[in-house]
Amino acid sequence: MEAIIGQSTASAGLTKNATSATFMADVVEASQETPVIVDFWAPWCEPCKTLGPIIEKAVAAAGGAIKLVKVDIDENKEIAAQMRIQSIPAVFAFVGGQPVDGFVGAQPESEIKNFIARVVEKAGGSIGPTPLESAMEQARAAEDTGDIATAGAIYAEIVKHEPENLPAVAGMARALLAQGQSDAAREILDTVPADKREDADIKSATAALILAAKAGEAAGQAAALEASVAADANDHQARFDLALAYYATGRAEDAIDHLLTIVQKKRSWQDDAARKQLIEIFDALGATNPLVDSSRRRLSTILFS
Repeated sequence: MEAIIGQSTASAGLTKNATSATFMADVVEASQETPVIVDFWAPWCEPCKTLGPIIEKAVAAAGGAIKLVKVDIDENKEIAAQMRIQSIPAVFAFVGGQPVDGFVGAQPESEIKNFIARVVEKAGGSIGPTPLESAMEQARAAEDTGDIATAGAIYAEIVKHEPENLPAVAGMARALLAQGQSDAAREILDTVPADKREDADIKSATAALILAAKAGEAAGQAAALEASVAADANDHQARFDLALAYYATGRAEDAIDHLLTIVQKKRSWQDDAARKQLIEIFDALGATNPLVDSSRRRLSTILFS
C-alpha cells in the first residue's frame, strides 16, 4: 500500500528543465505525443516558488498523461521573448506542437488540476484516479463491507502521505471508534485545525464520537429498557435510553424509530431532546446515508403535520 500511494508524489521523469537550445525538442516536438505544460519562472519570483511545486504535484498525479517543462527566463531570455512573456509565473500548454491554453499568475491547486484535465482532454486523453484516490475508494469499500481493520489501515496510510486529507482523517477516526479505541479517535480529530472542523466528514466523525460515548452507557441495558417501554409507552426517558442502546449496537434504524416516536408523542419533552438527538445521529451517519434522507423526511412530516 505504501509503495503504491507513494508514487502519487513522484515526478517519475515527467518534469525537466529546458533551455533555448532544447525548447524545440522538449516542448514542441514532445507535445506531438504527450501534452506539455511549460512553466516560465525565475529564481527571484516569489509566486513562482509557490506555484511550481503545485504544478509538479498535479502533473505527477496525472500519471503520465501530461509532462512539465520549466524554463528560467533569466537564463533563457530568447525563448521568453519569443513567447512574449511579460509577467511571471506564466504557464502555457502545448498540444500537437502548438500552444492551446495558458494563464499568468499564481493559481490554487484546484484550478491547476482543472487546467491539466482540460489540456489532457484537448489532446484526446483523460486522467484516471490518482493512487491516493484509488486508495480512498478501497478504504471506503472496505468500510462499507464491515472490514474495519483494512479500512483503518488504508486510511492511516493515506493520512501519512496527506495529513490534511480530511475524508481520510475522518475515516481513520471512524475506524478507530468502531474498534473501541475512542481515545485514539478523539486524538486524531483533535489534530484537525479549528477552521476545518465544519468539514462534513470531520463533523460526522466528531458526532459519531460524541454519540458513542453517550450510547455506550445504555448499551448493556437494552432488555430492561425494552421492558419499561412495553409496560409504559409514554415512558419517554426509557424510550430515549433504548434508542441510544440500539444505536450503540448497530441498530440505527430502530434508534431513529424510537426517537421519532417521542417527537410525535411529545416534542417538548426534555427541551426537545429527542429531535436534537436525531440531528446528532443524522450527523454521525452522514448526509449521504440513505437512512438519513428518509428519516429527515419522516421528521419533517411529524413536525409540520
